[in-house]
Amino acid sequence: MDKMLYMIVFSSLVIANLVQDTAAQTVHVVGDNMGWIVPSNGEVAYTNWAAGKTFRVGDTLVFNFTTGRHDVLQVEETSFDGCNSQNAIGTAIMTGPANITINSTDDHYFICTFGTHCLGGQKLEISVSDDSTSTPGTNPSVDGPTGSVPGGVVPPPPPSSSTTTVLASFVLSLSAIALAIFH
Repeated sequence: MDKMLYMIVFSSLVIANLVQDTAAQTVHVVGDNMGWIVPSNGEVAYTNWAAGKTFRVGDTLVFNFTTGRHDVLQVEETSFDGCNSQNAIGTAIMTGPANITINSTDDHYFICTFGTHCLGGQKLEISVSDDSTSTPGTNPSVDGPTGSVPGGVVPPPPPSSSTTTVLASFVLSLSAIALAIFH
């Protein structure tokens, strides 16, 4: 009977660990049902959309758009404000949908470079704070290549704080296995 109890505890820990890992990553579809288009109400559409979200490192941002009609390009703040691609970070993603994984806690700016789409409001400003929550007055964030390294390869960021939690869960799971086997 003791072995059965240990197996139940072990199974519970494994399930809790799996739930924690899957809960740590969220897929955010930019604009929800609207997608990545020139919004009828201008840039406020994406500003409002981002303001209602909390982005964390490991989440994915999905830009749904029709290939050949839109693109998505990460730019520096000055290019975002001026709707130009002069300070591009990487190259434009021309094939929709485009998936970008959040891998840092910096501010990020995205635009569509087709015609006057950016001037029409097809632009997104997002940020993620150090504690993985939205800061009042800002929008949540995603990351592609970061910084102002023109065309350069940016080293990966340090692991997120969830690494410690995952490690602790793993050690706890191993302890449960040891108890089940050696008791």
